[in-house]
Amino acid sequence: MAALKWLVGIMGVLIVAGTVTLVVLVVQRAGGGGGDNVVGVAHLGQPSGTRILSVAGVEGRLAVLVARPDGAERVLLVEPRRARVVGEFRAAE
Repeated sequence: MAALKWLVGIMGVLIVAGTVTLVVLVVQRAGGGGGDNVVGVAHLGQPSGTRILSVAGVEGRLAVLVARPDGAERVLLVEPRRARVVGEFRAAE
């Protein structure tokens, strides 16, 4: 009889632990985690003195218009989730 009480107690703890785990996973997958969407400092790989003139959203990416110190303007396509430049448009060389 004592073994049965222990078994019921252990199963009760497992049910509670499983429920808590399920709730945590549902909240994380629903976007409640929030921590993975925050981007820290992102370097665009441009020389010092480059200025950002404009930013626009384009099909899940950011189009960033920059003016370089040499006077050239470029449009950089940035993937916001990874904070990296995936493309660059130059008007002329």
